[in-house]
Amino acid sequence: MRAAVFKTETRKLAMETVADPTPGPGQAVIKVHRCGICGSDLHMAEGHAYSFADGEIPGHEVAGEVVALGAQAQGVAIGDRVAVLPFVTCGECTGCKTGDAMACPQFRMFGSFGTGGGYAEYLVTNPAWCVRLPGSLSFDDGALVEPLAVSLRAARASGISTGDRVLVIGAGAIGLAAAYWARLSGAQSVAMAATSRRREAMARAIGVDDFIVPEEGRTLAEQTAAALGSAADIVFECAGVPGSLDLAVSAVKRRGMIAAPGFCWTPDAFSAMPAMIKEITLRYTNMYDTREFEIAAGALDKGHVEPRAMISDVVALEQAPAAFEELRGRNAKCKVLIRPH
Repeated sequence: MRAAVFKTETRKLAMETVADPTPGPGQAVIKVHRCGICGSDLHMAEGHAYSFADGEIPGHEVAGEVVALGAQAQGVAIGDRVAVLPFVTCGECTGCKTGDAMACPQFRMFGSFGTGGGYAEYLVTNPAWCVRLPGSLSFDDGALVEPLAVSLRAARASGISTGDRVLVIGAGAIGLAAAYWARLSGAQSVAMAATSRRREAMARAIGVDDFIVPEEGRTLAEQTAAALGSAADIVFECAGVPGSLDLAVSAVKRRGMIAAPGFCWTPDAFSAMPAMIKEITLRYTNMYDTREFEIAAGALDKGHVEPRAMISDVVALEQAPAAFEELRGRNAKCKVLIRPH
């Protein structure tokens, strides 16, 4: 099959022909129809603390079709259209049976430890990590389920409720998804803070009321209070860059909540005293479970399709290396989807 493979010598993707995957016992082969390029893929290509090994096939925002099943594989049928949680696991432990893949002692994620990801024509997973797509959804929609599920976990952990005033820091896919869930949860107002206005139109299409960029002489806390009418009840820290937590603390109300799905790849000198003085709650979240994938797909199926606004481009698999390089530089795109089939 064709695949876009990471090469450590150049730290770029290259198109190669690799062996077709075959399912082991309790596994399924997925024909990849869409795979999103994630910001974490771009970071891993830079050689941070976590990096792709030479020859790895990245890609974990996958939607496709079940085309083969191994012995004893149950729960899906050939021809099923699915959004795929990006895991290969034992399939037998408590974590696997309860939808919590990261609890499995044999947990592997697409693009690591030789587990091929979605920048390819096919991949292997367990049926437990395949969530059927409702008939109303396209494969484009299916590839959005993974980033939506990341922010859904943060939204559920935050305890957000009707009437809350919300600030989202970061206008990438995870920040846009956080704004989406805030709106669906009944937030009174949603503001988003970013370093530029490149994604303002996307943010407003998804439901953001006010879009904040840095202004000379005004702090983020001041801009947030002006936009929301007060300090934020909840801040979603989705930028994942040093200094973001301090900004979140400054903008949240006393005894407010900071939910942090943002992944900071470098050490962050976070100042704890302001957070202590405010008695804020800081809640980190990571990944998702099958139920969160089902909720995300269900929201789209009910017609809440605003996240489609974050899709910038759909490119053929052969174009993936060039699209990946473009996203590594400053650009106005958000979610680029790869189309292997």
